[in-house]
Amino acid sequence: MSAPMHDCLIRMVEDEHPLEDYQSGVPRWCSGCGDNAVLAAVQRLCRDENLRPEKLAFVSGIGCASRFPHYMRTYGFHGIHGRALPIAEGVKMARPDLHVFVNTGDGDCCSIGAAHWLHAIRYNMNMTVVLHDNHVYGLTKMQVSPTSPKGLRSNTTPHGSYLDALNPLTVTLGVTNVSFVAQAVDWIPEVVHAVIQAAFHHKGFSFVRIIQRCPEFLPKMWEPWLHDPQKTLLLEHQDGIGYSAGLQKIYKNRQAHDPADIHKAREIASCIDPIPVGILYRDDSVPCYEDIREAGKPRPIEMVRSGLEAELDKFTVWPDAADAGAPTP
Repeated sequence: MSAPMHDCLIRMVEDEHPLEDYQSGVPRWCSGCGDNAVLAAVQRLCRDENLRPEKLAFVSGIGCASRFPHYMRTYGFHGIHGRALPIAEGVKMARPDLHVFVNTGDGDCCSIGAAHWLHAIRYNMNMTVVLHDNHVYGLTKMQVSPTSPKGLRSNTTPHGSYLDALNPLTVTLGVTNVSFVAQAVDWIPEVVHAVIQAAFHHKGFSFVRIIQRCPEFLPKMWEPWLHDPQKTLLLEHQDGIGYSAGLQKIYKNRQAHDPADIHKAREIASCIDPIPVGILYRDDSVPCYEDIREAGKPRPIEMVRSGLEAELDKFTVWPDAADAGAPTP
């Protein structure tokens, strides 16, 4: 005899999910690419939080990092260049019950997708956005990106890039309704996992920048930071993230920072040496757009039909009034 329906539902919710439940395929990223570290941290988060795979949606655009949905055994949408955020916003409006993640690169987000990025911050929809920032276009074989350092020689700037790099942290912190900003580096896995976990638990647009290595095109760029722990600054606060004793033993350059202080957050975000890691800013009081618009609220079928017809009518070629009564050939 089959079990009662409510027992089946309870069992489905309470089932534990091993790491394998979130793994799909073999990543095709280069050995040593920071994308691998982010993938491992996100899959570990899903396991630790026991998230149901059917309640997860990963959205991306174009670039090395945008292959992320292919490696998660969840719902996924691999969109077009720069359009990950509006796609994710549509998913969240239609299904506010889903945990939505966005994985985007420094070109995908900060260049062609820059306008969507700014307005997504302003909308403050409840999603976790991870910016994989390797400071170069990797998928298309080494062109400068908005975050490339001044002077970088590339296929598009053989004499060196002419402009100072855009700072994704200070940009995000300067937009209305910003509610969560954090940073990590791919060579400290503990911090990558901790900031993504904190971002997941924040209700709102959680922006996490991961500074990561590109072993193919910028193999030496972060060598000084890898070999000198003093070039990394751990941000500490009771409302921030915690660090293990082992990590604190290695990284002794630490600073107390209250994530509620946006002015101090902007000051810290401007620093590139040492690199600050941890939570820079958090404001739980900013309302989410999907709550304001009552996303997911059932609509009567008549409302849906009239809305569709109104949109389709915009593209209908109506006959001239004189020919309205003429038979259709």
